[in-house]
Amino acid sequence: MTEKPNKSITSGRTRRALKMGGLASQVGSSYLWTSIRKPFLNAASHERELLDTHIRNAQRIVESSTQLRGAFMKLVQMLSMREDLLPIEAIDLLKTTRDGVPPMDYPMIAQQIRRELGKRPEQLFSNFEPRAFAAASLGQVHRARLKSGEEVAVKVQYPGIDATVRQDLGNLKLLLRTLQAVAGDVMRQKIDTRTVYRELEERLVEELDYRIEARNTMEFYRLYAGDPETVIPRVIGDLSSRRVLTITYLDGYRLSDLMNPAADLELRKWVTRKYYELVWRQLLEFGVLHTDPHPGNYLVTHHPHICVLDFGSIRHYPEPIRRANLQFARALVERNDRALGQALVKLGYLDRGQNPRPMIEAVHMLFEPVLEDRLYGPGEYDLVGKLTLVGEIAFKHKLYKSPAHGVFTVRALVGLDGIMRGLGVRANYHELFRECVTHVRA
Repeated sequence: MTEKPNKSITSGRTRRALKMGGLASQVGSSYLWTSIRKPFLNAASHERELLDTHIRNAQRIVESSTQLRGAFMKLVQMLSMREDLLPIEAIDLLKTTRDGVPPMDYPMIAQQIRRELGKRPEQLFSNFEPRAFAAASLGQVHRARLKSGEEVAVKVQYPGIDATVRQDLGNLKLLLRTLQAVAGDVMRQKIDTRTVYRELEERLVEELDYRIEARNTMEFYRLYAGDPETVIPRVIGDLSSRRVLTITYLDGYRLSDLMNPAADLELRKWVTRKYYELVWRQLLEFGVLHTDPHPGNYLVTHHPHICVLDFGSIRHYPEPIRRANLQFARALVERNDRALGQALVKLGYLDRGQNPRPMIEAVHMLFEPVLEDRLYGPGEYDLVGKLTLVGEIAFKHKLYKSPAHGVFTVRALVGLDGIMRGLGVRANYHELFRECVTHVRA
């Protein structure tokens, strides 16, 4: 069944606040009721009821995000990457927010383009498809053709979304506090709502200005110019602005389509190697990281090539941090714990003079597939379980330092792990990592 376009985003300060407040109340009440019933149920019955509660609440959150979009949907997308906070069944529901939402009416989009670029789409392009082929939290994307004949994708920000984002950031605090309580009381996990909120705010400020995304796209286009296997779209500068971004159109299979045992095994093997190299090259050689690592941001062609999309969330690492990351990686390859400890100090995870042994133990645990020279199957390494054990080590030894750049590194590596598992390929990550480190041009 085809979704009908939305006439507008749910708007109005009071209406949006009531919607989020009501959602927070529903979520909190459902978990409270489950906790009250716990003494009257056996363990198996309580686990089933708790799972049902997780799934119902995930459904509520997804339905609300589709209506509200904006900052709220971005929050849900961030939570969908936190497999440590909710069971996989609930996370899978939250992940549906990554696959797009019903598009908005074309007249509203056409008017937004006229406001930004001075003319209507029909005047600017030889052809402009009124139906969006992708719609997300802050905008939607239309296929078009330049007057030169070149095919392009035109990303248009929803009219008024910047105002609703500012409203949402205030309203989201209540929902975040509810999720914090649920994570602590029900899942026995800790969620730092201040870090989540700060990161969400920073990302939204950046992503609301498409000129930043245009600069990021052009930077990646330059960085990967010498890589024949990686394709970055080209920005059409005279058809781009703060709220409209026009880039060359790229076509291919979505990376998520290959996360299927029926997909061609040789192609999945190639993508496993290429995506692994892509992430580590950004961290170790470029010092510029694509920090939105979900499969919807990648396409794969038959040639094969990997195409990278959506450069709204990019982090630049200072040169000393990039070099420290490279020292960290080389120390892992060489099994040099002394150099590893020095790198952890430079990266800000340890104080100078602090005993590095507990942190090195945690690193060995997290990077087990890199250290073991053998094949790993997709389900053989449990990163979430390892993160829990690392948390226990950190608590025991008071390892509380968490540099800001570490948040983005961890997200990229958790995303890398998820994509590796999704592709379902047995791989020798020790060899893959060694190749990545060896080929870095420092």
